[in-house]
Amino acid sequence: MTAIVETRDLTRRYGSNLALDHLNLTIPEGAIFGFIGPNGAGKTTTMRILTTLLAPSAGEARVAGVSVVSDPRAVRRLVGFMPDFFGVYDNMKSWEYLDFFGRAYGIPAQRRQQLIGELLELVDLGHKRNDPVMSLSRGMKQRLSLARAMMHDPQLLILDEPASGLDPRARIELRELLKELRALGKTIMISSHILTELAEMCTHIGIIERGKLLAAGEVQQILRSMRPHRIVEIRIVSGAAHAEAMLRTHPDVLELRREGARDTEENESGPLNDATGPHTLLADFAGDEHALGELLAALVTAGVRISHFAEQSGDLEDIFLHVTRGIV
Repeated sequence: MTAIVETRDLTRRYGSNLALDHLNLTIPEGAIFGFIGPNGAGKTTTMRILTTLLAPSAGEARVAGVSVVSDPRAVRRLVGFMPDFFGVYDNMKSWEYLDFFGRAYGIPAQRRQQLIGELLELVDLGHKRNDPVMSLSRGMKQRLSLARAMMHDPQLLILDEPASGLDPRARIELRELLKELRALGKTIMISSHILTELAEMCTHIGIIERGKLLAAGEVQQILRSMRPHRIVEIRIVSGAAHAEAMLRTHPDVLELRREGARDTEENESGPLNDATGPHTLLADFAGDEHALGELLAALVTAGVRISHFAEQSGDLEDIFLHVTRGIV
């Protein structure tokens, strides 16, 4: 897959403080890339270098193959940046705000007016076209800023903490909008220290702490590398004792736990009783998809009634807690 962002040994110092420490980062074209880390980890510094707002102390960064140092003007044509805090202007209407930035990018007047209408509709602000920017809610201002970042049709959108301060509905609307933009062919780099904001939309992630990149790649790939075996959740309506006996002797079941049991002794204290209701077992399973299917078939053939049989999926919290040390 073609990379739209590449950094090599990217370093940035603020006096004696090392904000970025030889960062090597690759973002594939068409991805929604979640840039995760605590406050002060180096996320905003990286984004400001990629948008040519900040010069690196050492190393290099390229956007679509163009150096941010040697050709910053070309990079600015390729990137749309939405900072965590952005300026608006008193008494300027929504369409005038977009028109101002369209003029700055040299977009012809006729095309500019067409784009303003299209972008306002895309971010669901067509009905606010003539409203003063200062009168908009926080969520509406965020969506207007995103429209502004797309005025020049950039290949890459870089969004720094875009959901900061938004209410739950506005966060959901923003998330759906970003998915729609990806479907339109945009690559999106989005930073946050709130994992729930990114969990449902990111295809790739990078985790940074104290200026060092700790992990990067496809979300599922990283999860598989952290958890080499599957955790299978099995909810049993009847035949629980027999199912547990089968699972404990199965060669691919590395460990078996009863959900809710606190320790090993409780997990193994006597057979399960169907009369006490459905039981949920968690099996650490080392086999592949074929072996997993055979296990389910064997349980059903043995007369075990199962209402739920599924592999538990990990999430960004698992990855984050696994690779970081909580150092700011």
